[in-house]
Order: sequence, then structure tokens, then C-alpha cells
Amino acid sequence: MIALIQRVRRASVSIDGAVVGQIGAGLLVLVCAEQGDSQSQADKLLAKILKLRIFSDDQGKMNRCVQDLDGSGQHGGLLLVSQFTLAADTSGGNRPSFTQAASPQLGRTLYDYFVQQARGAHSEVATGVFAADMQVELVNDGPVTIPMRVPA
Repeated sequence: MIALIQRVRRASVSIDGAVVGQIGAGLLVLVCAEQGDSQSQADKLLAKILKLRIFSDDQGKMNRCVQDLDGSGQHGGLLLVSQFTLAADTSGGNRPSFTQAASPQLGRTLYDYFVQQARGAHSEVATGVFAADMQVELVNDGPVTIPMRVPA
């Protein structure tokens, strides 16, 4: 599985002008399942994301994870958005190939599982809508953007 993690001051996802998910400070996570991925990869990816130390401590060092913020009185939300285009292969020319992306059925199953597990592990989880035409707005904090992959 692949994720693109962005530390944000705020983020939202809308469909046809209506906000379907939003957070204040926290992480916007674009998530992609690839062929051969399973719940095991989803679990590993979520564990890494929840413990990723990219928030500043009292000395200004990136030493806190989103879960540290969750219990400190600070806002530490997760906004999870499915995005199969993270599996793009651009090595063959100018038009990306998405053959490594999971099938829509597997992608939906793993995204739904990922969201369910995140909601069980973290107090504030918002989402987009799988396979919808979404508009994502964010204020990237830092900017901090981290690509992450858990191989099948």
C-alpha cells in the first residue's frame, strides 16, 4: 500500500460543493491499495502513520506523532482519502499507467478496512468517498509531505 502524508493546519474534501470530511490540524493521508495488498499491509501502514513523528515538541523538534497530539489537548485529526493515482507508473511515456493499482473491488475493501482500523485506533477520523470525484483543500503545515509505501 502507498500513502502520501501531509501535515496540515486544516484540510477538507468536498463532492459537488458539499464538504464530506474535514479536520483541523493533523494529517491528510492519501491512500492507495496496489495489486497483491492485503489487510496486513493496511495494518502496517496505519501503524507507521499513527507513530510518524512529524509534529513539533516543546523545543521545536519533530518529535510528536498525531496520537501524541490527540491526548495533549491539541487537535490531531486524520483525513483519509482514497487515491488510486498514487500507483501511477510514468516510466513508459507521458501517459501514466495504473496497472499496479488494486482492482476497484479490492481497493474499496482495503480502504474501508483501513478507515475502520483507523477509527478504532484514533479519536478523530474523517474521510472522502471511495471512487468519487473529490476536491481536496488543505493548508500544508511546514510544508511537511512524506511518501510512504508498505510493499505487498
